[in-house]
Amino acid sequence: MTPESAHPDDPHFVHRSGWLRAAVLGANDGIISVASLIIGVAAATPEAGAVLVAGVAALMAGAMSMAAGEYISVSSQADSEKADIAREQEALTATPADEEAELAAIYRARGLSEATAAAVARELTALDPLAAHVRDELGLSEHLAARPLQAALASGVTFSAAAAVPLLAAWLAPAGAIMVTVVAVSVLALAVLGALGAKAGAAPLVPAMLRVVGWGVFAMAITAAVGKLFGVSV
Repeated sequence: MTPESAHPDDPHFVHRSGWLRAAVLGANDGIISVASLIIGVAAATPEAGAVLVAGVAALMAGAMSMAAGEYISVSSQADSEKADIAREQEALTATPADEEAELAAIYRARGLSEATAAAVARELTALDPLAAHVRDELGLSEHLAARPLQAALASGVTFSAAAAVPLLAAWLAPAGAIMVTVVAVSVLALAVLGALGAKAGAAPLVPAMLRVVGWGVFAMAITAAVGKLFGVSV
């Protein structure tokens, strides 16, 4: 159960960090990787068919790779969290007094007096010792807990949706203007992504947009240069 906020008119958004990170990562990678591949192929060959085939293949492979990668990496994080929690439970069963003293030491280090720290540790231990240690010793919380399936879905879906933008731009672009069209549309999409990510996390708008657009343009420029230099699909 989520505790009632003391300031509901000024909410925090840290509870969104898990899925928001995966969603922004997936969307950003979808735009940049597919757009960069399309631009690299277009720089190497004028054939629109080859460009579109490369774009579709990149979208499908990238979505699967992002979803699988997120699931595996976040599952590893979840396994580590569960192992730490299990060790805490064993320690609480074996040496409850030592664990309460450890909790009191944590509160003293955060600025509480010795008497207050001991009282807080005693009361929280009586209420739910494992929850107190998971939160204050391990630094874990329900909002920030690893959720592999949620991360995989967020990353895979947003990658596919975002990757479709440069692919659609390449498909609808006039003959001979694929590179220019894809670059323009992708830069706009990256700016929108940066703004949406900042808005969802209640973060400053301009730095987020500049960060996303800057790295995206850099990646597309490098890939276009490689494609032009070697005259091969990259």
